[in-house]
Amino acid sequence: MKVSPAWLQKFFAAPLPNAEAIADALTFHAAEVEEITPTYIDVKVLPDRAAYMLSHRGVALELSAALGTPMSTDPLREPIGEFPSTDALAISIEDPEKCRRYMAALVKGVKVGPSPAWLKEALESVGQRSINNVVDATNYVMLNIGQPLHAFDAKSFTAESGTYTVGVRGARAGETFVTLTGEAYELPEGALLVTDAHTDIPLDIGGIKGGKAAGITEATVDIILEAANFDATTIRRTAQTLKLFTDASSRFQNRPSPALVPYGIRDALALILELAGGELIGVRDEYPAPVEVQPVTTSLAKLNGRLGSSFTLVEVRSVFDRLGFTYSEAEDAFTVLPPFERRDIVITDDLAEEVARILGYDRIPSSDLPGVPSLPEQTKFRGIERIRDFLVERGFIEVSTPSFDASGEIELANPLQQDRPWLRASLLPTLKEALARAVPQAPRTLGTAPLVKVFEVGTAFTADGEYTLVALAVHALAGTGAQEALKENVATIEQELLQNPGKARFALDANAVEILLTDEDLVRLGEGYELAPVAHGAFEAFSIYPFALRDIAVWTPAGTSQEAIESIIRTHAGTLLVRVDLFDTFEKEGRISYAFRLVFESPDKTLSDTELTPVMEKITQALNATAGFQVR
Repeated sequence: MKVSPAWLQKFFAAPLPNAEAIADALTFHAAEVEEITPTYIDVKVLPDRAAYMLSHRGVALELSAALGTPMSTDPLREPIGEFPSTDALAISIEDPEKCRRYMAALVKGVKVGPSPAWLKEALESVGQRSINNVVDATNYVMLNIGQPLHAFDAKSFTAESGTYTVGVRGARAGETFVTLTGEAYELPEGALLVTDAHTDIPLDIGGIKGGKAAGITEATVDIILEAANFDATTIRRTAQTLKLFTDASSRFQNRPSPALVPYGIRDALALILELAGGELIGVRDEYPAPVEVQPVTTSLAKLNGRLGSSFTLVEVRSVFDRLGFTYSEAEDAFTVLPPFERRDIVITDDLAEEVARILGYDRIPSSDLPGVPSLPEQTKFRGIERIRDFLVERGFIEVSTPSFDASGEIELANPLQQDRPWLRASLLPTLKEALARAVPQAPRTLGTAPLVKVFEVGTAFTADGEYTLVALAVHALAGTGAQEALKENVATIEQELLQNPGKARFALDANAVEILLTDEDLVRLGEGYELAPVAHGAFEAFSIYPFALRDIAVWTPAGTSQEAIESIIRTHAGTLLVRVDLFDTFEKEGRISYAFRLVFESPDKTLSDTELTPVMEKITQALNATAGFQVR
């Protein structure tokens, strides 16, 4: 929200400090400031305060509370007055849940033209473009108090029996709309439209942008002025679908109060009549379900308890007074009635936040959190960590797979994935899928880990209840050894970790197994188990490009060490070589053969044969040039 310091000054009799001091006050008490320019301060208003603070008046209120400087004028605390009624206007709302309030005013005989200098300067100071006196008046009021407004040329409506009827309905499938600036949009079904109810012709994407057919021009004589309260979810969904984000949509999607609507009509009418002349024929207000502000009851003890503070009654009263809250007291208890625009004040915690931020978070003393006794559930989780550590130490890699499966015993009413409509009754199907995806990535570790071993600790859901399981799966890159490794690890788990062996369910045809973990076993394993500290090394950047593999085998004289050959390879391979793995060795006729897998990788690109062939030739030449060496 871009706010002008000169504009903010209009709310105060006492002079405000400079822009930097204003920014500091807002940052420490209300909202961060993103930028300060010669004409405006860009305030980052978060969603919890956006319903009232996306306006100069809202920022002025926060500034008043932060500085302790009272506002000399507040448009939302001034009486609205009575609006003249008229039969020349009617309002028809299709769904009151999506349009909670709609006010319309008919003004005849306006003279549309350029805005006065003060209005142009005010709008331009916050990056807005001046259009004409009527449109500028609606934009000024929106930026001033936060209520979006829109003016229609009345001739775009059809009068039947002397009455214009404004309709609000949802868009139909495939319906299109052309905006004021000429862009055509295909509307999502259900998007709010403001229409001429007699012809059903759309004139405005409700809460987002007006239509070209009803735009205000110098030829406009009569206008229909709109102030409404549209459903936030509908506005947000439509804006995102159309990728059409406006000042109006940003305010509506943050749920301003319906009680703000008549203030917008009042101020816009006053400004239009002043700048463009004309006669107010009358106003209509459709408000089917008025929203009542609910009081919040709290106490000094509750507020200090939430904050860990020792604020006094006098200090808490001062906060409520500075924020304009109405309240009553009984001993140290408060019943607080927030202003209608403060829709974020609902529970004691909201009031505690207000007290803390206005008095200053720096006044809340720091203290250590109380110690948490070891509960059985916490001990159980430590037991799970012990099992995880146990398997990782034995070369297993932990994976996490979805809790949903293609089959099972408990079917979901609304599955996230149509092909997985069941809660998993076993970890094995998804774990085997994870293993299958891991195997193609294994060549990088071929020399040191001939087995790919994965595990998961998770919950399975059956008709009898929920069970904690650990599942293991092993794949042998060389084709054999997976079942033996699996049996060996299961036996070790049962002997060293579990009191009740024999609960494993083998699926040896797939080289996978899962073991039931009882709460008794997990609590016992977790008692006294301390999680090992994690050692963090220096960060090393990794390549986002795939690695390339090359194999090389060499005959050497008996007694030649693996390290000697690796040294020659690394010396002549250059910077692209990232790993050397020995994967085969044998002796014959007084010589020894070593076979290595070389892993190359570039931080900048995918490597090609053109780049790697010269490197391999250089390595080959270096090995062959060594006495007794012969590349095979």
